[in-house]
Amino acid sequence: MIEISEKKLIGPVIRLHPKDNVVVARIDVGIGTPVPSENFNVRSQVTAGYKIAARNIQKSEPILKYNVVVGFANTNIEAGTMVHSHNTEFREFDRDYAYASEYQAVQLLPEAERATFQGIVRENGQVGTRNFIGILSTVNCSATVVKKIAEYFTPERLAAYPNIDGVVAFAHSIGCGMEMTGEPMQLLRRTMAGYARHPNIAAALIIGLGCERNQLKGLLEQEGLNPDSRLHTFIMQETGGTRKTIEAGIKAVEALLPAANRYTRTTVSASHLSVGLQCGGSDGFSSITANPALGAAVDILARHGGTGILSETPEIYGVEHTLTRRAVSQAVGEKLIQRIRWWKDEYSVNRDVQINGKVSPGNQMGGLANIFEKSLGSSMKGGTGPLMEVYRYAEPVTTKGFVFMDTPGFDPVSATGQIAGGANLIAFTTGRGSMFGSKPAPCIKLATNTPMYQRLTEDMDINCGEILDGTISVQEMGQKIFELFLRIASGEKSKSEELGLGDHEFVPWQIGIMS
Repeated sequence: MIEISEKKLIGPVIRLHPKDNVVVARIDVGIGTPVPSENFNVRSQVTAGYKIAARNIQKSEPILKYNVVVGFANTNIEAGTMVHSHNTEFREFDRDYAYASEYQAVQLLPEAERATFQGIVRENGQVGTRNFIGILSTVNCSATVVKKIAEYFTPERLAAYPNIDGVVAFAHSIGCGMEMTGEPMQLLRRTMAGYARHPNIAAALIIGLGCERNQLKGLLEQEGLNPDSRLHTFIMQETGGTRKTIEAGIKAVEALLPAANRYTRTTVSASHLSVGLQCGGSDGFSSITANPALGAAVDILARHGGTGILSETPEIYGVEHTLTRRAVSQAVGEKLIQRIRWWKDEYSVNRDVQINGKVSPGNQMGGLANIFEKSLGSSMKGGTGPLMEVYRYAEPVTTKGFVFMDTPGFDPVSATGQIAGGANLIAFTTGRGSMFGSKPAPCIKLATNTPMYQRLTEDMDINCGEILDGTISVQEMGQKIFELFLRIASGEKSKSEELGLGDHEFVPWQIGIMS
């Protein structure tokens, strides 16, 4: 387990662990700045969030942050020198998975003591945080049709239905020219079915072209979907083409509106919350403020019986052993390593992608040297509790507590998988200022630092930079985030919802070849 403790946030640097050979610049520091607590003077101009050698580090020696290896010195580094990609080498090293050796069961609160929110209860027992009508395309060829149907239902046309949050189109760029069988097609169909039966969807339309490889009939059969009062289907080539299908779709939605509007909110347990955990545009403060604070919120949520879904497989690489040790069993830990090995040995061999070392330019500029350092912070979003299960992309998440879903690091693709798995909230940390929102699950944005939060306050819901400012602890911020979960789940709008984000962020993972 990565040791996360409250830090002394005074002076120019932050020490994260007694055994670390680097510290983190709390503020911009200039050459010659004395650091009495570490007994060195700064030898470089260092930007806030970047690392500084706390002692002399020899060439090939591991760089330790939170007492976790985040790279190796590629030259001798003197104390007080900035440590970043120019003097840090990315290379593989052995990690002891020690499956389930640190497992500790969650201490669940008695049901009578669990927090509640105002949720939307469906007939099948699912609980939603929003109430949308969804329109899905089987293939890119029907994307325009589903968008045109959704666009028809303006706020003015929905004014008579105050309990409906909107009509939203879920269009994508695949569905044909791809493998007809196997995981690529199964993954697409899992994703679509996960949205069609999502607790935040009151009713859905699925619209196909007719000649695509992702045949509507095959989708319904694979996923056990049956057209009924909540699910309607159309095939454009049978309905009469583009215009007639749009007209038919509009009439179908109009017929669904009265029943969808009858859903109202009622008091339910926080155990019905399933939160997808995302991070993007990270910086050197992500592992100090927003990510551990979100992890603290997930620990609280787990004690209340809810679920936190960590994902972005390339962004736990290098620290996956800290998760396998917390696994409920060796079998669950091995599932995680199987997904890591698929990425390394099959999916991304010889490709210039994140899991093979380099992080994005934004992450680099934020002070992160490589994927090991990015992963260190990313994994903290899952909190400190046991890893209860590992899921493939878009599989239905049925286990409570902290779980993992295999997804890429690209936020829209990753969040799409989590939502398809049943996440009814998304919590997204960012240090650079990612602009993201999602539907039908609302997205909460958590800023890692105060200057960015103040610049982008219209996009950010919570300023976790207060931790860095010394005005609140990680645990206190975790409680604040958990309370925001409850308010957003009860209907309060997130910043991304107020801005109208989410109409273009449905992006199923495309893992197969195109033909």
